[in-house]
Amino acid sequence: MRKNIVAGNWKMNTTVPEGVKLAEDVNAAVNAAGELKCDVVVGVPFTHLTAVKAVLDGGKVGLAAENCAAKASGAYTGEVSAAMVASTGAQYVILGHSERREYFCESNEMLKEKVDLALANGLKVIFCCGESLELREAGNYADFIAAEISESLFHLTAEQWANIVIAYEPIWAIGTGKTATSDQAQEVHAMIRKLIAGKYGEKLADDTTILYGGSCKPSNAPELFAKPDIDGGLIGGASLKAADFMGIVTAF
Repeated sequence: MRKNIVAGNWKMNTTVPEGVKLAEDVNAAVNAAGELKCDVVVGVPFTHLTAVKAVLDGGKVGLAAENCAAKASGAYTGEVSAAMVASTGAQYVILGHSERREYFCESNEMLKEKVDLALANGLKVIFCCGESLELREAGNYADFIAAEISESLFHLTAEQWANIVIAYEPIWAIGTGKTATSDQAQEVHAMIRKLIAGKYGEKLADDTTILYGGSCKPSNAPELFAKPDIDGGLIGGASLKAADFMGIVTAF
């Protein structure tokens, strides 16, 4: 059975003290909520990882980095390796976010290297994919998303794939206030699951968690999460307030 997951992605927000306070608030809210029907993860800037890890109940709230380097170590000033991320106690790393692809020119081949290094260091990967408004309106988004996934992930073994979570993020719905309808999101999630099944078989595809990552809020989360192939969310802006984030968590 695949897991339901709600993961926050704080992006480049909060100072370390602010981040620790937010993590404490999320941790307290999760503990107060009792039994949840999803796993909860917070994705934080590199600078926050160790401090946030110290205040989380690791049995209830997982920790993710927002990126890692495509190199194992060496003279790469300013980069943070997968080994460094793992050494903080983080369990996950978010890779392939559309902002990384656009602003930092991350290619499918580069992301393949990052995925391999993350898995080699015991990290689970939340792998992002998704189309621009131009591709959506042109109608050829399915091939684009398939290439993002296949070129970065389809070299993995079935055993390695057990540590992959997919996050579908329609770029046109990130930070714009626009949201894919639940039917639009379900269509792409089902397409992704079918793509995985074609490579690895139906059982592995059925076991793969696929998150929705485009302006998900407490108001629309219940409708999105009711769809059969949407297993949670990768949450941006709404993850910066514990109450909003928990409103999405409890949508399950």
